[in-house]
Amino acid sequence: MNKRKIINDPVYGFISIPSDLLYDLVEHPYFQRLRRIKQLGLADVVYPGALHTRFHHALGAMHLMSQALKVLQEKGHSISEAEIEAAQAAILLHDLGHGPFSHVLESVLLEHVAHESVTLVMMKALNEQLSGRLDMAIQMFEGTYARKFFHQMVSSQLDMDRMDYLNRDSFYTGVIEGSIGADRLIKMLDVADDQLVVEEKGLLSIENFLHARRLMYWQVYLHKTLLSAQAMMTQILYRARALAENGSELFATPDFARFLKRSFTLEDFDIHKDLLESFNGLDDNDVWASVKGWRTHSDLVLSTLCNMLLNRNLFKISFYDSPPEEALLHGFRKQLSALGIADNEMKYFLVEGETTNWAYAKELDPIRVKMKNGKLLDIADASDIPTIKALTKIVRKYYVCWAKNVSLRG
Repeated sequence: MNKRKIINDPVYGFISIPSDLLYDLVEHPYFQRLRRIKQLGLADVVYPGALHTRFHHALGAMHLMSQALKVLQEKGHSISEAEIEAAQAAILLHDLGHGPFSHVLESVLLEHVAHESVTLVMMKALNEQLSGRLDMAIQMFEGTYARKFFHQMVSSQLDMDRMDYLNRDSFYTGVIEGSIGADRLIKMLDVADDQLVVEEKGLLSIENFLHARRLMYWQVYLHKTLLSAQAMMTQILYRARALAENGSELFATPDFARFLKRSFTLEDFDIHKDLLESFNGLDDNDVWASVKGWRTHSDLVLSTLCNMLLNRNLFKISFYDSPPEEALLHGFRKQLSALGIADNEMKYFLVEGETTNWAYAKELDPIRVKMKNGKLLDIADASDIPTIKALTKIVRKYYVCWAKNVSLRG
């Protein structure tokens, strides 16, 4: 069977699947599930074109990894065929642990369990099925492989994951400010002292990359309307879980019902051997089917929230520079009480939150620039543009979402 496939990608053109192992990974049910999980969750409430999936993104990241490894080889770095395949596999599988609507529902379905941890569980399960052929890929993903720059290519502030999602999300949302020129960025990559670096002549490309990331966060990932929709979906799940735990009958697929009825920890994946298959049975369709089914549920809180989200009657949202004061929140509660919302229902219709935009986390994960004299400098020190230093500061905003057009009492 011919496993050397070519996929037509709207962002990069033709993407090759260059080995039997990578083909088998793409064909596996764990990876195929990513077709049913949108990359940007609910972002299509703002940008109707944002319907691309994590399947698209993972293939794109693998393509960029292939390009980057080729560049490093051309610059004289010895990289074996086994390392190339392992790095491609690591980036291909890096998003396996995302659940429906990704980060939005992590806090509800798997509290305190990061998607990276679930990804590792799934990669290890795959490795067992493949008789250890993912050993090196897992080491690169975890950061335990001897050559550290491979992990940086999978997970860092200049990894193939970020390069693809900025390019891809910009393309599908139409927010052109997020376009980063990945081709030139990749050509500027190098390795020095076993770490991924950028040549000095790539300074402007990195600056553009950091600015694009900052803009994409404010214009797409942290867009106020998207935050409102995410808050509503989260409250729907919290209400559904509360009802399920109290014994209420709720329409849900078997796998989704399992996660609604009880909380699981990372250790539960070892205890319950079938839990991983239940998790792999979850995608956006389970949640949307349930939201549609719950719109006629007898619980007015649940049915009202579901109808509002389905009909895009979204919560109002306001941003603040500091945590909202009690007097402000009291005013919102008073408005909602007048609409028939009881005190014990208030938390579902009045949501507080905060967002942070940290374009460049210098202290946690510096981007190194290889100067012409061979010296390695942090991008903030190598650049003469003052805004780069400004991007190292965390911008924090607080918000309140509330249901302005709602009535639970007719």
